[in-house]
Amino acid sequence: MMSKQETMPNIALGAWSWGAGASGGDQVFGNHLFEEDLKPVFEAAMEKGLNLWDTAAVYGEGTSERILGNFVKEVERKDVILSTKFTPQIASDSSAAMQEMLNGSKERLHADVIDVYWIHNPMDVERWTPDLIPLAKSGQIKTIGVSNHNLAEIKRANEILAAEGLKISAVQNHYSLLHRSSERAGILDYCKENGITFYSYMVLEQGALTGRYSEENPFPEGTGRGEAYNPHLKELTALIDELKIIGTRFDASPAQIATAWAVAKGTLPIIGVTKVGQVEEAAKAAQIELSAEEVSRLEKLGDETVVRTLREWEKEM
Repeated sequence: MMSKQETMPNIALGAWSWGAGASGGDQVFGNHLFEEDLKPVFEAAMEKGLNLWDTAAVYGEGTSERILGNFVKEVERKDVILSTKFTPQIASDSSAAMQEMLNGSKERLHADVIDVYWIHNPMDVERWTPDLIPLAKSGQIKTIGVSNHNLAEIKRANEILAAEGLKISAVQNHYSLLHRSSERAGILDYCKENGITFYSYMVLEQGALTGRYSEENPFPEGTGRGEAYNPHLKELTALIDELKIIGTRFDASPAQIATAWAVAKGTLPIIGVTKVGQVEEAAKAAQIELSAEEVSRLEKLGDETVVRTLREWEKEM
């Protein structure tokens, strides 16, 4: 366990847009990607030491996990760090609902043990947090995470776990230059003080901060991200221009600078990857060190966009 954690990369790769189906790559991203498209992506990542993969049972009704699992079974299990999630909204009525969902994840991922297991959202902290305890104590999950929880919910979950000698090791929330509510709410500080890794998802706002999209070149219509960002592409121009300017100093893209910002803030960004080029970009972004002045300049422009990127499954922190 220690050797794996010591070599933990400072970014994770996300498989949300892999596969298809409810909450899947086709509906949210407008993608239709399966094993043949994604195998080179997985191989490139592993070659670069980016071996921390984030998925969830709910992504594409299990297809994201299944595709990732088909690659995992071809490598040494110890060489991959697997992060997946229990989503309360799709849980059965059974008293063993969490164990059942974990069993499905383990089967699809070809893994007896999950390295980081998350409660995907705080539908009911009192109801679901205790169910993590037997999973951790039986060694089926190595570390516990909570996602989309506010500070009060994180603290309460930690109290419930502490009574059994366990703790939260990871928090995963939406965090980007357009959405810093976890920082303002004190969650980042709480994580630092308690040795909790803060995973930032949607750091690139599903592509809105990559510089690829503009008023002239909007997101695909009829997708979740198109509806969320197309109305605001004009307001993002100044921020994206600054990402490009800072990028010239590092020979880096806007996406790499937005990722490097999240690293500079002490978070572990999750970067969704569907192409080999994105893996190469992510690996390079992990090496970029921004100055304090660049960080604050980007944040000022991010705040000035006044674009609200809270999505339908989220709440303000």
